[in-house]
Amino acid sequence: MSIRHVVAVAAIAALLGPAGLAQAQSDNEREEMLRGGATKKGVYNIFGFDGTGLGRTVVQYQSKHKPGTIVVDTAKRQLFLIQDGSSALRYGIGVGRAGFQWKGTHKITAKKENPDWTAPPEMIARQKDVPRRMKGGDPANPLGTHAMYLGSTLYRIHGSPDAESVGEAESSGCFRMRNTDVADLYKRVSVGTTVVVK
Repeated sequence: MSIRHVVAVAAIAALLGPAGLAQAQSDNEREEMLRGGATKKGVYNIFGFDGTGLGRTVVQYQSKHKPGTIVVDTAKRQLFLIQDGSSALRYGIGVGRAGFQWKGTHKITAKKENPDWTAPPEMIARQKDVPRRMKGGDPANPLGTHAMYLGSTLYRIHGSPDAESVGEAESSGCFRMRNTDVADLYKRVSVGTTVVVK
């Protein structure tokens, strides 16, 4: 947390008082959990700072790719939406666990809000007790609130009911985002967007 953020927190804490700050923090965490956002981050969320370094932010980013391209940096567990002027919107992501990471270039071939989820045969073979199907809108649906499908693969950029898994390497090759972030990305990109995974 920067000095500027500490000063902002201290100033607002002084205005709200301890009880008001605690209530605001509690209300904010409850709201974040219901939206599938970060949990257990405390006072940071009141001011829009989640304290994880995984939240959406604008960063300087030199790229040979044209604006509107998505670049996924698997090693850094970050997704960049290239903007004009040598900048990008950066989002924290969860990536594939060891043996499930991949590289390549695809297009977004479909976008779905509240997507249904069906366990692929490969996953069923590995995990016999995995649910076979979940309807869109189910709070436990592994795809969260939004999904963007990559090429003709089984891979997606999608939300997650487990916000704490963002920043980890736990998936079967998909890129997980917090539901708040995937909803933001979803509205910024269209079918046909290029996705470069490195």
